[in-house]
Amino acid sequence: MKKILLYEYLSANGGADDYVPAELRMQGRAMRDAVARDLARSGDVALTCVAGHDEALDAGGAGLAIEWCCAPFAIPATRFLAAESRRHDAVWVIAPETGGVLRALCEAVGPARWMGCDAATLHIAGSKRRTARYLALAGIATPRAWSVDAPLDPAHNASAWVVKPDDGAGAVDTHVFDDYRIAEYVFLRRAAAQEQVTLEEWISGDTLSLSLLCARGHAELLGINRQHIQTCNGRVAFEGLTANAVALSSPMGAMCKTLAARVARALPGLAGFVGVDLVWHPHRGPVVIEINPRVTCAYPALAGILDTNMAARVVAEHFELDGDVKRRRYAA
Repeated sequence: MKKILLYEYLSANGGADDYVPAELRMQGRAMRDAVARDLARSGDVALTCVAGHDEALDAGGAGLAIEWCCAPFAIPATRFLAAESRRHDAVWVIAPETGGVLRALCEAVGPARWMGCDAATLHIAGSKRRTARYLALAGIATPRAWSVDAPLDPAHNASAWVVKPDDGAGAVDTHVFDDYRIAEYVFLRRAAAQEQVTLEEWISGDTLSLSLLCARGHAELLGINRQHIQTCNGRVAFEGLTANAVALSSPMGAMCKTLAARVARALPGLAGFVGVDLVWHPHRGPVVIEINPRVTCAYPALAGILDTNMAARVVAEHFELDGDVKRRRYAA
């Protein structure tokens, strides 16, 4: 039996020095609890889960074999995980890419015990512009983005323009503009203030996300989810999703399976549960907006409807168990 530590950054007060919206902290807890339930039900792990200061230590784990510990006060998350990782066989971290948080936690744990995408892939996926460059090399459609060498042409047919953090998550500080000149002004002003920000064309169409299980350059598509995105006075907001909204057996599902395989080949360091945000443009087809190299808010929804224990399969892949079965599962 393997000892696994499950740590979700926001619910464990990892961002205590920063303002964290209550809805993001709630999303973090929901993801953590869904993974914890799956791990505990697998029967193959001894699970320790980290709770926040304001939680009961059996949060989300009633009736399940979960050992809870409280996140420490006044100790950085990196230091805490570096120490705790030595007492466990593996560490599963859920954290935002913002500010390099997820990558820093990966480096603190070390590659031997880290469950998930490797550090090099986290470096790529932690930047929307960097991700787009890698995907473009693989022929995968992404939004056109502003750069010093190639400023965007406002005459190009685009319905609008979006300014957002280059490493952001959850549509935080994301704004859409109909006028390119205003978008560029806001972008340059935020960049001058030392923000890591990007300016992209706004892609119109159905907003979707793909939920994948990835390993060694292969991906299995678990679900195609519809994201509910709203704009109010130019501010973009994520208002949840509908899991498995598109059938995998449909023509769109077949195209998404192909896209998932291409993404995994382009970034072979993707591992475990991975989310791919995209917009299905009426003429261009799927345009990848970003890659989330971690558990996303789709996990809790999918856990309630799929006939597979996703967390148990991630653990099996990490420890290289049941090799023949895994190779069949992950065949692309």
